[in-house]
Amino acid sequence: MRLFPVVAAVAAAFLVVSCSNPTPPPGVTVVNHFDTKRYLGTWYEIARFDHRFERGLDKVTATYSLRDDGGLNVVNKGYNPERGRWQQTEGKAYFTGDPSRAALKVSFFGPFYGGYNIIALDREYRHALVCGPDRDYLWILSRTPAISEEMKQQMLAVATRQGFDVSKLIWVKAGRLVGAQLQADNPDDD
Repeated sequence: MRLFPVVAAVAAAFLVVSCSNPTPPPGVTVVNHFDTKRYLGTWYEIARFDHRFERGLDKVTATYSLRDDGGLNVVNKGYNPERGRWQQTEGKAYFTGDPSRAALKVSFFGPFYGGYNIIALDREYRHALVCGPDRDYLWILSRTPAISEEMKQQMLAVATRQGFDVSKLIWVKAGRLVGAQLQADNPDDD
């Protein structure tokens, strides 16, 4: 296995693996009264700040499941249209303190952890706003590959209030709209 595919798989990551500070940025508030079990499952990346480890990927998802040691398994997946294939990486995440506070650290490379801080989450656990250890990392996530304009504006407002430059967001290609259903562009979505 060549090294480049492994590195490219990391591009599907929502997280900052190059930073070792897992705490939220100063002045940024994370979600309290967080329910881990309701957060489990698959999330679609709606928008993100541009980073080399995700550059060029479409249809990005993150799937979370419980680990036996109390942490979370993380499987990140994204489609690279330039290479015509899916890329995937697996990692692990742990709370940095009380699990009812949505501040986690995540690793895809052994002992190196980056911040994963949920700073907005709707009551139904359908939409989330996530940042890394500083204001250079931001993601809008959803349980579905698309969000309403109303939800988009709500997420942008929260991010702006917390000091993020939302003009830097890249809106991820998730698929194509066919009738009222969103379908993947690539039929071999495995």
